[in-house]
Amino acid sequence: MKDSNFLKEYNGRLMWHPMTSPQDSIDQPPRIITGSDGVTITDIDGHTVVDAVGGLWNVNLGYSCQPVKDAIAAQLDKLPYYSTFRGTSNDVAIELSYELGEFFAPDGLSRAFFTSGGSDSVETALRLARQYHKLRGEAGRTKFLSLKKGYHGTHIGGASVNGNANFRNAYEPLLPGCYHIPAPYTYRNPFNETNPERLAQLCAAALEDEIAFQGTNTIAAMIMEPILGAGGVIPPHKSFAPMVQEICNRNGILLIADEVITAYGRTGAWSGARLWGVQPDMMCTAKAITNGYFPFGAVMLGDRMIEVFENNPAARIGHGYTYSGHPVGAAAALACLAETKRLNVVENAAARGTQLYQGCLKLREKYDIIGDVRGGYGLMTAIEMVSDRATRKPIDAITATTVHEVAYQSGAMVRISGPNLILSPPLVLTERDADTILSALDAGFAAV
Repeated sequence: MKDSNFLKEYNGRLMWHPMTSPQDSIDQPPRIITGSDGVTITDIDGHTVVDAVGGLWNVNLGYSCQPVKDAIAAQLDKLPYYSTFRGTSNDVAIELSYELGEFFAPDGLSRAFFTSGGSDSVETALRLARQYHKLRGEAGRTKFLSLKKGYHGTHIGGASVNGNANFRNAYEPLLPGCYHIPAPYTYRNPFNETNPERLAQLCAAALEDEIAFQGTNTIAAMIMEPILGAGGVIPPHKSFAPMVQEICNRNGILLIADEVITAYGRTGAWSGARLWGVQPDMMCTAKAITNGYFPFGAVMLGDRMIEVFENNPAARIGHGYTYSGHPVGAAAALACLAETKRLNVVENAAARGTQLYQGCLKLREKYDIIGDVRGGYGLMTAIEMVSDRATRKPIDAITATTVHEVAYQSGAMVRISGPNLILSPPLVLTERDADTILSALDAGFAAV
């Protein structure tokens, strides 16, 4: 391994980093993380902090989950790779499809299509939605609906249904036929509505209006996160998802739950769909499926999809990835699912999530820079920073960076996304770890 001076010098020179500019990586060099243990990470200079980002929403079981590491090592010795394209399969992918079917049975999902990650899972669901309608003789159903502020990955399909211009503008024109509905975001919405239940009704009415305008027979699917994640942790009122499902069902529109973040316990429930009491037609999962230790994902499929695709010679799926059902990824996922259930992480996610959420609300009472605090459902919390509470003017980038830097030096890695400071720590976080995060945030806000 090259020494630290070499790594620091070349980090921004030769490697282009996601979600920033090459110049930014030179002007503001990224932190180089070289070690980890439990829920902590250590940088190249030896500074250790609690990882309040959980990798990227995905290291639910922390960095020392030995059963997953052992499963990966054992599988590499046994069968490091084989394809699941037509004509071949592998034993661990078959076993995983069974276990996932059991795990997601309460969500009405019993079949799996394996992918390489979250963006791949979204792309798969969008493509299968169009194929579903063609197989049923409704080839005109090609459009997609989604929420503004929603995040659905970075492929052309995912970027097209994304509700954030940051992931769209540089790559337009995108996929035609994608339309966006106002999100149930009480702090900022076009209705100027702060009552969550009333706002949910207004957003549902906007969905109905858009369907009527576009024409029911032109829409393939609605894709939605149960709790909007990268858009700033926006939990809707509990009535919203059931209303969306009823509207979709009534109009023959498939409902795709994007649970790349929310599945496997993040919300304090085993899935976001279960949290709200809905049963989607498809569910996109990835991230925590292998605890972030191996790139892997799965689209789970429900009864409507099964009815049309199975026992149908015309339903050839002309889609897949080289690493669909990768045996090492499948082995990691099997071990991760078993450990996730054994630890019953939903209980700790709910308890520690409440602790962080309540702690952030107390910080809001202390610092005017905090305009809004969102969370209360498991370990996903956001603090929206403002320069003026009265006008809700977003914080400037320099001040946000200061908060981030001081929090890091004070013991916690947090994530800044625009005006939002986002927390998504591992689900095995302890009460003491959560206190460390809150103390680091306190120091960060006190510094500006």
